[in-house]
Amino acid sequence: MAVRAIVISGDPVLHSPAASVEEFDDDLRVLVQDMYETMDAAPGVGLAAPQVGVPLRLFTYSYLDDDDRSWRGVAINPELWITPVPAGEADEDEDVEGCLSYPGERFPLLRSPSAILRAVDLDQKPFEIHAEGWLARIFQHEYDHLDGTLYVDRLEHFYAKIATKVTRKRGWGVPDLSWVPGVDNLED
Repeated sequence: MAVRAIVISGDPVLHSPAASVEEFDDDLRVLVQDMYETMDAAPGVGLAAPQVGVPLRLFTYSYLDDDDRSWRGVAINPELWITPVPAGEADEDEDVEGCLSYPGERFPLLRSPSAILRAVDLDQKPFEIHAEGWLARIFQHEYDHLDGTLYVDRLEHFYAKIATKVTRKRGWGVPDLSWVPGVDNLED
């Protein structure tokens, strides 16, 4: 198993809907194991297959909630239902989000406070998780990746302008850019 390169914003695989997983084989198991290793090395709380250049509908997640309950798994061919996003502006402290495909940057974004995730695991066993708070945010963020949407695509105008400047400054927004956790130092 291996840590894979994480694709940076601008690569077409991040901006296109991913295809359903059809083959549940050893290649899929290797991909998922590599995604766990990559997510942990980054470190991150979620990683979608398009982020490692694979246009398939699956993501891994790993999160320890406030009750010290560990959430770790893979969601394959997921469906996601969310409650309405609250009205108002994102809180700069409580609603800050980041993305491994937009590394080193964080912006506030309002998300739904709860979600229901339905998917299958590697053994094609269906499961359902009712998520609240940050776990719901993680699921929404990763699910967006499967539809070709990055969280910066959802930012309010003020923060979207800043993100656009960051993209230009860092030379992102073009194909074939990536970084490898544990190898590349992305600090300025």
